[in-house]
This record gives sequence, C-alpha cells and structure tokens, in this order.
Amino acid sequence: MSEHRRKFLVVADQSEECRTALYFAAKRAQATDCGLTLLAVIEPSNFDHWIGVSETMRREAEEEATELLDMLAEDAEAVMGERPELILREDELRNAMADLIEEDSKISILVLGAAESGEGPGPLVTALARGRGLTGTRPIPVTVVPGGLSRDAIDDLT
Repeated sequence: MSEHRRKFLVVADQSEECRTALYFAAKRAQATDCGLTLLAVIEPSNFDHWIGVSETMRREAEEEATELLDMLAEDAEAVMGERPELILREDELRNAMADLIEEDSKISILVLGAAESGEGPGPLVTALARGRGLTGTRPIPVTVVPGGLSRDAIDDLT
C-alpha cells in the first residue's frame, strides 16, 4: 500500500453490520485506490481488584480480537486484492478510535454499520446521531451503512 493513499477506517466487531460496513469500505477503497484500516478495541476490564482474573480476561479478549481481525482482513482482502492494515488497541472504544484518527492523517473516512435490530443502530451510530464527536479534534467524514444493505446493493453503490 502506498504511504500517500487515503484510508478508510472500519471498527471491527462480531456484528453483522460490521461485515456490511467492511464490505462497503473494501469496495470503496478498491474503486478509489485507497487503503483500509481495521481497528479492534479491547475495552479495559473492571476486575482490577482481582489481578489474575483481569489478566486472564485481557489475554482472552486479545486472542479473540486478533482472530476477528484476521478473519475480517481475509474478507477485505478477497474484495480489495490486498490485506488491510490491522490495529489492536486497549482502551475505551471512542477514545481508541479518536486517538487513531488523530495519529494517522491518512485516515480520511470512518465507515460505520447501522444495526437494523430493534435494539437501536449501535453505540457508535447512536453517539454520532446525538452529536457526540467520534473522531477527536480532527474531523473526518463518517459514512453510515445500513446493516441490511445487500452485497448486490453495495456493488451498485460503489
């Protein structure tokens, strides 16, 4: 990947809407000769008073996040023809995302998937809708992809 190319950022999780957002971002990255960055975040545990339990939980969460990143990277690579950049951070999700956007000036678009279930669109989309900044002090465009969008529909859009 060229050092000077813009990058799309997708936050990795186990949700179906993440996969939809990833497919959209991979198609857009391919069509516009951009890169793609996948961010997985391990949120700090609340078991600090039980250090052994906390460390075990952190290690398991790191293994799961690494497996998830690898799986999603394979999906993106199948679309783009190149492996995306993979980043794993331990922090609160919004802080990790904002810090990464601040640190990497090549990240130019955040792509989020909106859940279609009755439980709401998801925490990041909800925060965005409520006017809470997601990108720190460096504002970038945010694309919200409906979770129920089919691959055929995404192909038509991209």
